[in-house]
Amino acid sequence: MPMLKKILLSLRAVDVVVISFAIVLNTLNIVFYQRVDNWLVHVTLNTFVSGLIILLAYLDKYRGNILWQQLHYWYPVPLIFAVFKQFYFLVKPIRGVDYDDALIEIDRFMFGGDPTIFLNQYSHPVLTELLQIVYATFFFLPVILGINLLLNDKEKEFHFMTSAVVLGFFLSYIGYLLVPAIGPRFTLHDFDLKNIELPGLFLTNYLREIVNAGESIPAGTLNPAEVVQRDVFPSGHTQMTLIVMYLSVKFKSCFRYFFLVNGSLLIFSTVYLRYHYVIDVMAGFAFMALTIFLAQRIYNRWMEFRGDPKLDF
Repeated sequence: MPMLKKILLSLRAVDVVVISFAIVLNTLNIVFYQRVDNWLVHVTLNTFVSGLIILLAYLDKYRGNILWQQLHYWYPVPLIFAVFKQFYFLVKPIRGVDYDDALIEIDRFMFGGDPTIFLNQYSHPVLTELLQIVYATFFFLPVILGINLLLNDKEKEFHFMTSAVVLGFFLSYIGYLLVPAIGPRFTLHDFDLKNIELPGLFLTNYLREIVNAGESIPAGTLNPAEVVQRDVFPSGHTQMTLIVMYLSVKFKSCFRYFFLVNGSLLIFSTVYLRYHYVIDVMAGFAFMALTIFLAQRIYNRWMEFRGDPKLDF
């Protein structure tokens, strides 16, 4: 078998999604190199990581051991965050504009006011604590579902889930580039007063600091609205949580009821906690549907190319 064909056959659908998006990232960096700091570093890293993924896939398929297998299973977890941070250096320099005013006006047109301000009257420290904790579980939901699928010998479903989740994250990043925005905690509320205006009990402030640090505004940051990551539209928390909820039911995960309850609270928390406008949440539903639609076709087309059984949807 020619080496190129062996390499291609070793790739999974998730690998194809990642490498394809690396090409998109490199294209953005090259086209806008005059605006993007360290664009050459980004291109070099994206190309290097793509090469590592190809090598890892080859080693897993043809030199298989548990180390290569587990690395191949889980490398998307840190990669998703790394790509998210690369977009931090792309969105504002490339676009140079925020669309919060438009998103606010859409919410006001639909509801006659600002939903985050409306929800103030129902705020309570116990509710805030619960919802902030639920909001933080977002980072673990796909991992929990993935482990559950593997433990139940649903490897084919696991591979589809990882490709759908990774594709979903990447589509949401494209949304951030198309519609940059910073969210109501900066535009409709005083970011510095959030812990006073919307207090929790024990973990709320700590969890907020973790979220803030992940969005490039650690404690003490001057002018946080200027430097925060533009990651509001669509609501990635809504989009990805819906994907996990849907797939947990589709694949009959024993955790599906947990995902349904926790996920519903999480989606509500995105507005209650002032991270998103309602239109962002609605966009999250649309992006979820688009993700599943594309993921099914990408996955089964690639399985057909590899000569492997397709997944029955």
